[in-house]
Amino acid sequence: MVSRAMELSADCKIAHPLPVVFAAYRDRLLDLVPEMPNIRSIEVLSRRTEGGCVRMHNLWHGGGEIPAAARAFLSESMLSWDDHASWDEQAMRCDWRIETRAFRRAVHCQGSNRYTSVDGGTLLEIRGVLEVDPRTVAGVPNLLAPRIGKLVESMLAERIQPNLVAMAQGLDRLLTREATAGSG
Repeated sequence: MVSRAMELSADCKIAHPLPVVFAAYRDRLLDLVPEMPNIRSIEVLSRRTEGGCVRMHNLWHGGGEIPAAARAFLSESMLSWDDHASWDEQAMRCDWRIETRAFRRAVHCQGSNRYTSVDGGTLLEIRGVLEVDPRTVAGVPNLLAPRIGKLVESMLAERIQPNLVAMAQGLDRLLTREATAGSG
């Protein structure tokens, strides 16, 4: 790799019980799409249970807030990524790895989400690393690769971290609406 990995980190408090939050993140991802402005859709490509863990492969399609003029120059593959996740309910943890559809060899992103009970709600701790190696992209001069890698990492991190928080906030709103509708 050209540079040290950039850390991704977000802590989100969700005002609902741990088992409900964990299950909703794992099982109701498609219900969260309207809550995420930068996501157009999510496709579940596979889901299987192995020894107490649920392993999933989802295809995400981004692009919600990208200006139309920019979208004209971006291919579908540049706005899509594969999410490979292993959900361990006993540990209340999800380990994930993201593969970009464009520049697959250049972008490496992985991490873990840990869910814990706090004050009647749930604390979601998201930790990950993002690393970009532009040397694997044709046409990028080796001399400029370290600077280009850091620039791309920073740009991606600026979009990824807020999306992680927005997803947690969206889940909180969804569960609150359902709890309110169920009690009314």
